[in-house]
Amino acid sequence: MNLNDSLDSLRKIDVNDLDLNNLGSWPGPVKFIASLLLAIVVLGLGYNFHLKDMQADLERRQMEEETLKQQFSAKAFQAANLEAYKAQMAEMETSFGALLRQLPSDTEVPGLLEDITRTGLGSGLEFEEIKLLPEVAQQFYIELPIQIRVVGSYHDLATFVSGVASLPRIVTLHDFDVVPAEKTGTSKLRMSILAKTYRYNDKGLEK
Repeated sequence: MNLNDSLDSLRKIDVNDLDLNNLGSWPGPVKFIASLLLAIVVLGLGYNFHLKDMQADLERRQMEEETLKQQFSAKAFQAANLEAYKAQMAEMETSFGALLRQLPSDTEVPGLLEDITRTGLGSGLEFEEIKLLPEVAQQFYIELPIQIRVVGSYHDLATFVSGVASLPRIVTLHDFDVVPAEKTGTSKLRMSILAKTYRYNDKGLEK
């Protein structure tokens, strides 16, 4: 039977005459079309309930593979530069030790106060106050605040600040306040300043 004959026979078929309980009695072209539609339905359902989940799982695993590749590349780079990292760490430890040696111990604080006083007097200033304030503990160091109030000319104050900043021990300066020493008739200035030095916090390191 050629294609034309098949099409003619399909045109002559009345759907109402087809017996669903006896599929074997259906004409050949109808059986073929029904089988084709059934196959399409089965494939569609199979994709929707099985292959679709497999496709999603495949995409997820591909993303995991890309992440693992990136992690491997990063770790391979770190492994290749391990010796350089070790050298850098040793250099940092040496620098850190040098900084620690600049932190005064308890016994050195009076000497630091003497250095600050000597710097101020050498700059031509008059001291009105220099006293230690309560310590402030941080994790790796302890702040030792020093309240200073001096009187002198603008140039003398600048020389003093520069001299304190140049001391061999670490001293930082905060909370500058400069006002005229007297209300009228003088070029003298009064400066209040908070100096902070630091000492090592052994207890913080133990934590």
